[in-house]
Amino acid sequence: MSGPIVGVDVGGTFTDLFLYDPSAGGFRTAKVSSNRGDEASGFLAGLRALGGAAGMEAIVHGTTVGTNALLERKGARLGVITTAGFRDVLEMRRRDRRHTWGLWGDFTPVADRDLRLEVPERTLADGTIRTQVDLDAVRDAARRLLAAGAEACAIVFINAYANAANEHAAAAAVRAVWPNAHVSVSSEILPEIREFERASTAALNAYLQPVVAGYLGRLEGALAQERFAGRFHIVQSNGGIMSTATARRMPVRTALSGPAAGVIAAAAIAHAAGFENAITCDLGGTSFDVSVVAGGRMELAAQATIDFGLVIRSPMIEITTIGAGGGSIAHVDRGGLLQVGPESAGSRPGPVCYGQGNDRPTLTDANLVLGRINPARPIGGALTRLDVEAAREAIARHIGDPLGLDAFAAAEAILRVANAKMAGAIRLVSIERGHDPGRFAALPFGGGGALHVGALIREVGLKAALVPRYPGVTSALGCIIADVRHDQVRTLNLSLDTLDAAALDARMVAEADAARAVVGEAGLPLERIDTVFELDMHYAGQTHTVAVPLPVSLGEGTTGVTAPIVRAAFEDAYGRAFSRLLPGLPVRIVTLRTAAIGRRPHFDLAMLAPGADASMATAARGSRPVRFDGAWHEAPVFARLDLPVGAVVTGPAVLEQPDATIVVDPGLVARVDRFGNLIIERA
Repeated sequence: MSGPIVGVDVGGTFTDLFLYDPSAGGFRTAKVSSNRGDEASGFLAGLRALGGAAGMEAIVHGTTVGTNALLERKGARLGVITTAGFRDVLEMRRRDRRHTWGLWGDFTPVADRDLRLEVPERTLADGTIRTQVDLDAVRDAARRLLAAGAEACAIVFINAYANAANEHAAAAAVRAVWPNAHVSVSSEILPEIREFERASTAALNAYLQPVVAGYLGRLEGALAQERFAGRFHIVQSNGGIMSTATARRMPVRTALSGPAAGVIAAAAIAHAAGFENAITCDLGGTSFDVSVVAGGRMELAAQATIDFGLVIRSPMIEITTIGAGGGSIAHVDRGGLLQVGPESAGSRPGPVCYGQGNDRPTLTDANLVLGRINPARPIGGALTRLDVEAAREAIARHIGDPLGLDAFAAAEAILRVANAKMAGAIRLVSIERGHDPGRFAALPFGGGGALHVGALIREVGLKAALVPRYPGVTSALGCIIADVRHDQVRTLNLSLDTLDAAALDARMVAEADAARAVVGEAGLPLERIDTVFELDMHYAGQTHTVAVPLPVSLGEGTTGVTAPIVRAAFEDAYGRAFSRLLPGLPVRIVTLRTAAIGRRPHFDLAMLAPGADASMATAARGSRPVRFDGAWHEAPVFARLDLPVGAVVTGPAVLEQPDATIVVDPGLVARVDRFGNLIIERA
């Protein structure tokens, strides 16, 4: 690849861009305001800020369109065609409840009950077809759904993972009468055992198809008008990228697209800087997203719950999200307690200090009033100055007066509440999963992550913080770094004691070939394609499985898998998970998971390092009062990007750059490493 490649991350408040030109060996960044509801406008404005889309070789996009559609229930009007007797699988779920305690609960599926239609057909668990599907009934159901206004259709038949013949016949019948391509078939989306998870994933895929396909279509049309002739790709929730054609077919795999890109970049930055254990902390305008990188590896989950009852079973980077972003609104609840979020002011109207009509204080307003943010240097470039007085008045009126505090004490209270929520999220992904936070470094990014990292080091007991060179556009950088990836899953239901290793090997080769073909369709330059195999296994009689990575690789038409290799891998994985084995019990192989990973050319993070002309003298920007723990400190201010390698800054201090602000709290010291990262530790 010789032309520029651009990573674009569209968030709730800002759209971030990172342009890398391999031929010139240079890069540029941009940060513009997002337009909620019209995300394409911010996307195009960012490209224009980088000189326009014409001449760009490729664009890789991390998007939150699918996530927002799920959270806000703004997907398509969905119809479901299912096996007679199974129309309520989506509503029954796993008989879980939103609230653990109490005698009531509420849940509304994404498909109304009158749009979930049954047809005669039955496939048994061993794959035997007891009742052939009634195709006349299928066509009639499809017409009824269309007459009721359905825009998308999901076909979910019982036990279709074992034999998809009935589903495939029904899909052909539906597609013959359906006016668009928005038809999702469960055996194509998730050919895996567990009826609810398969039904939910297929239904949510169909629910998102018109939304994501419409968004991508509008973007591609606008890019064509901008004379973009390169390739356009989307970041997946599993940390890889895929073509827009795959994204249209499987939009459910974009559910955590934007946050995943940030974790990819953070993991690469941490590894290069020598931190194999890191907790990524993405603080944007609307949310705070945390994820664990342990031993240099991102943690993948087999499934995720986007909101209560909305279960997606597809490999995803494990990310925990709370509503505590820079735009999160602070308020005093009916019980007299101070709360921050989850409601956000977003980019429009934005925080009070933006002067766009909001009068309720946000986390950004509190940071501004306490001197941590420079009112004359707002990030993003859309505003020339922030209104400190308006922010102070809003905090006093809505927070200070009800709590009997002055504006500054109220602003500090907002920070303490927000920091406590963030610390709780970090404990959730670290301590509650058996990790010692003292062995981990926080890796804050997003526009606001580095404003709060000092408090998080103290509250959680983290080892240090590693602030990337460009924290505000880290997710966009992740789009540049991400590999091409495609995951496939296949339910096997085999006994290990009677395993036909040759048959398993043939199945693994077939799955690998199919996954590698999808990766090849992306059309991006790749150094190689790696294939990774994993089995879900358990002892007979157990409900839940353990993930068992197989130490084999794809060779010339074989993987070399044997029963002893599988057994040794299972005992190792089970022993690490539960510290004991159950000798004598038979072992079962439930599911085969195959991932093809196309490795893109290496991105050298050293190119982000400060230039030879950087110095402490050129970085100095005077000082200003900043409040910490009830006292004002005259804190020196530095232009962060002008600090040289090896520079040391002792807190309290503020470091400013166009895409973010970094605060070094009293008692902490920051130094610049050879990549231009800031390593913040206790003094």
